[in-house]
Amino acid sequence: MSTPQSSPVIVATSRNPATGELIATYPFQTPAEVERLLQDNASAQRLWRATPMAQRVAAYRRLSATLRERAGELAALITAEMGKTIGAARAEVEKCAATLDWIADQGPAILADEPVAIEGSADQVHVSYLSIGSVLAVMPWNFPLWQVIRASGPVMLSGNGFILKHAPNVMGSAYALQAAYEAAGFPKGLFVNLNAGNDTVAGVIEDPRVAAVTLTGSMRAGAAVASLAGRALKKSLLELGGADAFIVLADANIDLAVKAAVEARFQNAGQVCLAAKRFIVERPVAEEFTRKFVEAARRVRAGDPLDPSSTIGPMARADLRDELHRQVERTIAAGATLLLGGEKLDGPGNYYAPTVLADVAPGMAAFDEETFGPVAAITVADDAEHALELANASDYGLGGSLWTGDVARAQRIARRFETGGVFINGFPASNARIPVGGVKKSGYGRELSHFGLREFTNAQAVWARTVG
Repeated sequence: MSTPQSSPVIVATSRNPATGELIATYPFQTPAEVERLLQDNASAQRLWRATPMAQRVAAYRRLSATLRERAGELAALITAEMGKTIGAARAEVEKCAATLDWIADQGPAILADEPVAIEGSADQVHVSYLSIGSVLAVMPWNFPLWQVIRASGPVMLSGNGFILKHAPNVMGSAYALQAAYEAAGFPKGLFVNLNAGNDTVAGVIEDPRVAAVTLTGSMRAGAAVASLAGRALKKSLLELGGADAFIVLADANIDLAVKAAVEARFQNAGQVCLAAKRFIVERPVAEEFTRKFVEAARRVRAGDPLDPSSTIGPMARADLRDELHRQVERTIAAGATLLLGGEKLDGPGNYYAPTVLADVAPGMAAFDEETFGPVAAITVADDAEHALELANASDYGLGGSLWTGDVARAQRIARRFETGGVFINGFPASNARIPVGGVKKSGYGRELSHFGLREFTNAQAVWARTVG
């Protein structure tokens, strides 16, 4: 008689992208553990919803302090798990803490009851922004802490619970955040980690204890999650990346534009949804911009992310580097000119050379697709109108940059720029005070600012008629 074989244990794996070294494995939760997680989260959410706003704010301030106290270990963990340079990792932790401070300062007023005046009426009318329950968040690996705080901070202040499904390669960061929330005095179970596969995630989306879902990731993942949420009649928010255009007009300060362009493209090894990816330059300054951009890109140093002299670290995973290289090869085969890089770097780790492609046009991979790595695509425009036309010739619409000496003109052009954000003489960045989100296939809904604080609330209208 044969001996029954037990099912293999499925694990999430964290591996150092600079060395290939295995950091840790995290076994997927069993169905019983997922059920207990959902029960605990629902109980904690009911407790949190009943907690006075002043006490919630105090917990936010403690969480901010906790992140700053643990900044060294958290930054080291980010660098080890996804390859971000150590300086950028420390900056990520501080950005999380500063955002929590802003939410604690401004959130109570944003979520306070909002009086509504009805002309000619003495009735008392207001809108309350109330919790809706618990929100499932499917998050990416490129900013292991910031993406989560950007979602959880606004979501939880109104009284909601938070269930995090983080990327498998940064589960150490996920559990470190859960520990920070608990250390700050949030109810145990209010912020929890779901470590499971797609089938389990689908079941959690359908579970009545989950009120809504937010996702930052690929179009494919977003379409799948939105479909599941729609079938369950639950709200969803999607941030699906972009192919942001960086427009340089003939009257721009070229030296400043080049300096910003290099940072905008190569920060975090190019693994940023909001990063500039398509550089659309008006013809009179195209040669100068291209020459100076290539010169500056040559100084971008890929190296050990723990070495302060390294400009960029490795890409997060080998498969992502391979896909990026295929995009570069397809773009060159379609007629683009390789000016710099275009190759995987020898040695251990997932390093890719800083790459610049010229003569890139619609129909080529580096123009039409999101290149999530250190690859810049330069396209020449005949004039400002043509530049805007090229910028808008994309399925994506997350962010965009516009460089010019005429800000008033830029303000007019911005209204025709099909993106969720336009940055004039600057490059896209996220800040607690302004909304983040996209249009077209970059998704829908908004995070941060007052939009994010109210995104997952019940805007309840209360109309009290005067009687007697």
